[in-house]
Amino acid sequence: MAATLKSLVRSGRLVGGTLLVECVTPGIGHILGAAGAEFAFLDMEHSGFEAETVKAGLRFLEAGGVPAFVRVTSRDTHDISRIADIGAEGIIVSLVDNGAVAKAAVDALKYPPLGRRGVGLSLSHDNFRSPPTPAAALQAANDRTVLALMIETAEGVENAEAIASTPGVDLIWVGHFDLSTSLGVAGQFDHPKFRDATTRIAAAARKAGIGLGRLVNSVPEAEQAWRDGFRILAWSGDAWLIRDGLAAGLGGLRSMAERLPQPNG
Repeated sequence: MAATLKSLVRSGRLVGGTLLVECVTPGIGHILGAAGAEFAFLDMEHSGFEAETVKAGLRFLEAGGVPAFVRVTSRDTHDISRIADIGAEGIIVSLVDNGAVAKAAVDALKYPPLGRRGVGLSLSHDNFRSPPTPAAALQAANDRTVLALMIETAEGVENAEAIASTPGVDLIWVGHFDLSTSLGVAGQFDHPKFRDATTRIAAAARKAGIGLGRLVNSVPEAEQAWRDGFRILAWSGDAWLIRDGLAAGLGGLRSMAERLPQPNG
């Protein structure tokens, strides 16, 4: 049986996955599973994915035993709760700058008494099963779902403790490019401003006893993230992995053709 997203976030060990911004196909769950990915980050913010694509993608990933986060398009209640209703085990909310925004996200994802999500049972999110009791179904959904909040602005750094300590928050995800840009050091991930911000966010997550995640694109970047306390790491994304893998292969072919003599005939 595949691990749940919540158990992975709470495990305290390295959990590796990848970002999906382009390739949501019937085989994607099995492809990621065969590669050893433990989760997928299905992104609606920087892709053309609509709700129907996400709904299908979640089933494709489920078939391969790969639990998924979905980054929703806004912080609005209807966007968060709708994507949860169609089956997202984890929700990622961008640009969380303070505790009030964090609490609103909890309200949108979690059922009473923890939140204020509108009740819809026997739907995609519970595999259309009839619950033993409504109360049991609401509790099970609250226990199962994972809320990840992105800190990616200077304001978010200042309020990191308030965000991380909000009841119902499971994971802080650092949006490293946006954060560096907000700090005035775009793309300078070794800059003291970015390093200090990362340290503050990591300390807030550790104090709250919740997970910490981010995207990485190289082993040195991953090593630094690991030392900082990140345990949920997305290794690059589908579009870039295809591009870079193909570029490396084609480069090897062309190098081979230049290096070896051309056969006669």
